[in-house]
Amino acid sequence: MASLWRAATGQAEKPNNYDGVEFWSSPERTGWLMKQGEYIKTWRRRWFVLKQGKLFWFKESTVSRVSTPRGVIPVASCLTVKGAEDVLNKQYAFELSTRAETMYFIADSEKEKEDWINSIGRSIVQHSRSVTDSEIVDYDSKR
Repeated sequence: MASLWRAATGQAEKPNNYDGVEFWSSPERTGWLMKQGEYIKTWRRRWFVLKQGKLFWFKESTVSRVSTPRGVIPVASCLTVKGAEDVLNKQYAFELSTRAETMYFIADSEKEKEDWINSIGRSIVQHSRSVTDSEIVDYDSKR
């Protein structure tokens, strides 16, 4: 049943694979954020790790090779990341949107919020598949 749920929600079928991303080593960004639960909509403090186009979260900040993420968002599937104080009526809030859903987060400060938005935004651009190699036209090359 769990694998059926993961398939239906687009989550990886191999929960321990994470596409070979070594989230415990040299991440692009880490930090505490408040995240709303998927089913029970309470706010919980989670440790987030952004690396190689994936946003992982954990219960604890001590992340190692044997740590198991509580969840992962492939940022390539994300369309936007932007401030959301007006939506949630909470200071330092931001949202991350995919075609299917919008997830909300709360940072500890304005600077943290802006840093997360910038880092995730950069990662979305770097890992998006909106243009494939075959669609890139090199107008400078000689035919």
